Amino acid sequence: MWTEGWRSRFRAAAETGFDLLIIGGGITGAGIALEGARTGLRVALIEQNDFASGTSSWSSKLVHGGLRYLASGDWRLTRESVQERQRLMHDVPGLVAPLDFMLPAYAGDKPGRLALRAALAAYDLMAGQWVSRYLNRAGFAEHMPYLRTEALKGGFVYRDALTDDVRLTLRVLAEAASYGAQAANYVRATELIIDNDRVAGAQVVDRVSGASFSIRAGCVVNATGPWSDRLRAGVNGAPQLRPLRGSHFVFPFHVLPVARAITLFHPDDRRPLFAIPWQGATVLGTTDLDHESSIDEVPRMSAAESDYLIAAARHYFPALDLRAHKAVSSYAGVRPVLRGEPGASASQESRESAIIVERGLISVMGGKLTTFRVTAHEALTQVGTALGRGLRLSRKDPIIQHRVTATGAAGERAHRYGPAYAAMAPMPGDDRRLGASDYIIAELRFALLHEAVEHLDDLLLRRTRIGLLLTDGGVDVLDLIRPMCTGLLGWDDERWQTEVVRYRDHWRAVHAPVRS
Repeated sequence: MWTEGWRSRFRAAAETGFDLLIIGGGITGAGIALEGARTGLRVALIEQNDFASGTSSWSSKLVHGGLRYLASGDWRLTRESVQERQRLMHDVPGLVAPLDFMLPAYAGDKPGRLALRAALAAYDLMAGQWVSRYLNRAGFAEHMPYLRTEALKGGFVYRDALTDDVRLTLRVLAEAASYGAQAANYVRATELIIDNDRVAGAQVVDRVSGASFSIRAGCVVNATGPWSDRLRAGVNGAPQLRPLRGSHFVFPFHVLPVARAITLFHPDDRRPLFAIPWQGATVLGTTDLDHESSIDEVPRMSAAESDYLIAAARHYFPALDLRAHKAVSSYAGVRPVLRGEPGASASQESRESAIIVERGLISVMGGKLTTFRVTAHEALTQVGTALGRGLRLSRKDPIIQHRVTATGAAGERAHRYGPAYAAMAPMPGDDRRLGASDYIIAELRFALLHEAVEHLDDLLLRRTRIGLLLTDGGVDVLDLIRPMCTGLLGWDDERWQTEVVRYRDHWRAVHAPVRS
């Protein structure tokens, strides 16, 4: 997709202009690029940092209907989310995979057994399949042997789905490119171009080459997530977002062994939490609180959040003696949630999206990963109006047309990369695994050749996730990686050392397990 010389080709294309310029390279922007390119629009997408480096790489890794939305009475959002979850599992098999959740029931818990059964029945009805069921105490404990059994009455099993959020974003971008869309990372919009009181493009700077240039377009979409209000300031838009932070631990599987995902209610405030098996490890999360730091600072877990998550883990898994230092990594993401009624708690805020049009700038506000295609269609309806064109948008079309079918270990990698997997021509030794992860050398080589890697953290935290899965961010495998970076990216020894220091400093500041 991003072969040699692609940056110069992107700049050359920018000189002729586009029908649609999308600012923001997360799942929302990627979805709009794909659906827009399918309608025949000439589409460009720019991202100020790396693709999916914001919220779309630090999500909870779930494609879910939002069972908790039912508790707040948001049936429409739940139904929409469940339907999109089902479509993603069908259209992107393997990359979006079904995941069974355990939901324990303890004596005195609220909501009680009858209320949970009713909610799960509605959940199944929305999905068009009956999968939830109740297990007695012995049956439940058999599936979750380390769970606290005091006052345990039994529990439910229900189904949602799991993904690698970055790979999903990259698959959507690759699909968009197959329809002619052009996407560039590390290209920052510095100023909106306004003609006749309407947004007509953006002045941008390529942060790799340092070149500044303009991109003109018939329509501009603001899909910058937590940065949306900042871009809207260019058209005098009043702030609409309430940035909320969600933090997670990544534990080695042997430290927190959950063969199935489990939903838990925090013993202090009854907020829902989860532990999920993910890429050979276990993710524990999430918090939900106001993010008061600068949006330009990379979010990180606070000591208070660490204590909060560990307290819940120790309550529900007392035999495991879980502590923060036993985690292999941590991560935090900022949710671009629309600000609701005054006084609402973070968890009470709606995850609905909204489209705001100001002086021709179409801003996508709020939303969630699961419903990115619905959000894309809503945004493109406004794009069609702005361009004076009727755009063919169909919810019945597959989200990903270019699918792959494979099984076994090779199948797992094929699902990560889609049809591009066929281009992953192995070389001797490319089947070597990277530490305890299931990633192999061939995947690094492919990413360096075809996926616009500019920095070491692009490779270790997003193209692969070994920076989250291996001790100390994977520093023990850097000697294996060095020859590929120097050979395929042309980095000299000085650049390599600079990247290593940059990566290590970043990992220690942002992803090292937080201890209070």
